[in-house]
Order: sequence, then structure tokens, then C-alpha cells
Amino acid sequence: MQTNFTEEQLQNPRMAEAEKILRTCVHCGFCTATCPTYVLLGDERDSPRGRIYLMKDMFEGNRDASDEVTFHVDRCLSCLSCMTTCPSGVDYMHLVDLARGHIEETHTRSIKDRLIRKMLMVVVPDPKRFSLALRAAALGRPFKNLFRAIGLKELSAMLELSSGGARIGKLVEPGTFPAEGTRKKRVALLTGCAQQPLRPSINEATIRVLARHGVEVVVAPDQGCCGALVHHMGQEQAAIEAARRNVDAWSALMREEPLDAVLINASGCGTTVKDYGHMLARDEGYRERAEQFSAMTRDITEFLSELGMRAPERWSDLKVAYHSACSMQHGQRITAEPRTLLEQAGFTVVNVPEGHICCGSAGTYNILQPELAQELRDRKIWNIESTKPDIVAAGNIGCITQLQGASQIPIVHTVELLDWALGGPCPELLRPLEGRTKAVRSLLEERQGREVELTGTSEKSDT
Repeated sequence: MQTNFTEEQLQNPRMAEAEKILRTCVHCGFCTATCPTYVLLGDERDSPRGRIYLMKDMFEGNRDASDEVTFHVDRCLSCLSCMTTCPSGVDYMHLVDLARGHIEETHTRSIKDRLIRKMLMVVVPDPKRFSLALRAAALGRPFKNLFRAIGLKELSAMLELSSGGARIGKLVEPGTFPAEGTRKKRVALLTGCAQQPLRPSINEATIRVLARHGVEVVVAPDQGCCGALVHHMGQEQAAIEAARRNVDAWSALMREEPLDAVLINASGCGTTVKDYGHMLARDEGYRERAEQFSAMTRDITEFLSELGMRAPERWSDLKVAYHSACSMQHGQRITAEPRTLLEQAGFTVVNVPEGHICCGSAGTYNILQPELAQELRDRKIWNIESTKPDIVAAGNIGCITQLQGASQIPIVHTVELLDWALGGPCPELLRPLEGRTKAVRSLLEERQGREVELTGTSEKSDT
């Protein structure tokens, strides 16, 4: 794509980065077929190619963000499906991040939008505040339809999401969780923000699985939010501060004793942490350490695949529909590992039709754009249910929260299923299915008994 930035504009590192990305786009349009908002709306401005033209015009003209640009960029999920599809390798992720930052700097939002966004930025990244908000939501839930009727659709969406079976749980405290037997690895675990109160069992299962594999888990006392939520809302400085905080926290652990990896069990966080090297590239005090931690960050399924998962202790005939979060398959390009681990654990794994299309969660998208998010959620649920699974597995708390209230099928994290198969407790949502699992030893004894029976029958018939 031809660009027309002035030399003066290109002295700005952000504009130089935008210009470099824009020049790689050949406006072929392959991205439109996989863009969820374009698939739903059919508006070119709600496709990656259309948004690229809007952003290009805004940046080249050195203009404040208009209502039109803000409207259509806000509708972008940052699912990054377009990047998986793009034959030219357009770095859409960082381009739209630059646009969001420019929007927040130059566009004046309505008072309602500013208040809603401020509330989300203050509450969601803090697990303790978020726990209190979840408790308060129970009081407001009877009024969710009223809030929608008077134009507070965002509050209505928050209350709707809080009623989807979420259980407020105990936070995992900072500390060291020892390995069972001989220690093979030492890792830092990012415990997440919303995930801790919404589904504490995910972190608990992660720690148990790692301990069984000889991995010592350390939760740093000073770590916090990965920065994804504020970053996707255009708050670049707040995201950088979050990244610095985590880099400092993990650096402190490294000074005590080397780490083998930084582990993430929420793929949205993983995509962001793996991008710390880019986020802090111009920060001399953090650049090298950020690059180091980005390089050693692994999703839990990625790490277990590299480590080699032990044989399961339980086996089942349960059919699992694996929902691959956008941040997992498009953001981190992790596709085979979760499915393979589930199959190794004894589950029958089925692929979900239109698996590349977002479920509509996308951080706070399901709150800020509730109508589109609900359409995408319903489309995803229909595709999942078409496979007639017993369980849905996903690797991102946002997807789990988005989907769990819209279907009768239990939705759990991949690591919860792995933990169950390896001898851990049955996930609470799966208690009705617990009878369909057997200890591997019992299963082997049954098979041996059948083989003896068949051999005996064969001998009698020969006689």
C-alpha cells in the first residue's frame, strides 16, 4: 500500500511504526472472510481492510480521531483472525493498538462511555475489587432489563455476565508451591485478574498438574494485571506500567533462583505478555528483560506439551468440544497442543465448526459492544451444540464466562480436564458426568478379563 507520510511525521516513532505496517498491506481482502464483524454486518468499514483505510487516512492527515473512525475501531474485537489469514503478514494487532491510543488522546467520548470505561479499568484488573463487584452484582441483577431500557446497555451486560454460573472464590496467595518428588523445573505463574474470583479452580488445577510433573510453581508477590484490558482500551501508558510491574516482579524471582518459564493459563494474558518485548522496546531500563520474559512465556498447554504429559490415572468416554480462543489460535498460534493433550488424557475431542470465528468475549468487548457480542456468542453456541459434546473445553476465562450462561453444556478450562484425568478432583460442573470415568487400573483389569474370557471361548471351540 502506498503511503504519504511527511518526513516530519516519520520522526515520531509511533507514526513510523504505523507507516511500516501500512506499507505491507496489498488490500487483497482475504481478511474480510474471516473477520467476525464483517461476517455479521457486511460493512467494509467493519472489516480489517476497511479499518486500515480509516486508520491510514487519520494518521496521514495528522487528524484527531473522528466519530466514524472511533465507531468502527471500537467495533474491532482484536481477535486477530485477519492476521492468521493475511498472505502479506500485515501486523494489524499493533496497528489497531496505535489507533486506539490515538483515539483516546484525541477523541472526546460521551460522559457515559468515559465513566463505564473508567469503572472497567479500575475494577476488573484488581481481583479484590472485582470480587466485591461480583457480590454487588447480585443486588443489581433484578434490574438488568431496566438498565437496558434506559440506555445503560453496558451495565445490563455486566449483570448478565455475572449471572452465568460464576462462583466467587478464594484468591491464590503469593508464595511457592513445591513439586512432587524431584524438582525438574521452576516456573512463575501469572494468576490473572478476573479469572481468580470467577474460576479459582483453574489456578488450583494448574498448580496440581505442574506439581505432579515435578514443577515448582512460584506466584510473585508483586505481580499484577498483564495490562491487556487497559491496552485494548487505548490506555497505552497504563498498559506499559502493568508490564513494568510484572517484569520487575519476575526479575526479583530470577535473582533468587533461575526460572524456566513464565506460565499463563489465560490465553488473552499470554498474548499480551508475549508482546512485552514490543511494548517496552523503547524503554531502556526494561527492554532486555521484557524481551527475555516474552521469550520464556508459555501457555500451560504449550509448556505441558514441551515437558511431556504423564499417563492419565482416569479414562473416560466423554466427548469434548475444544473451543480455541482467538488469543490462543490467532494471537499465539497455538492450535494442536491443547487438543493433543486432551486426547492423551483419554477424551474424545471434536472440532467446532467456524472455529476461527470469535465468541464475542474479547476482553471487555462483551460489555462495551453487547449486541454484537451476543450475536457472536449465539453463533458460537449453535456451532458447539451441533457437535453434540458432553463438555466444552477452552483456554481463556473470557471465553468461558461469555459462553457458560448461554448453554446447558458445562464449560471448563482445558487444564481442569487434564487435572481430573491425572488424578485431581472432578470439576464441580462435571459432577453429573463423574460416573462415566474409570480408574485406568480398573479399565485395564476389565480389558484383561475380557481378553481371558475371549481366549477361553476360543480354546473351547477349538476343542
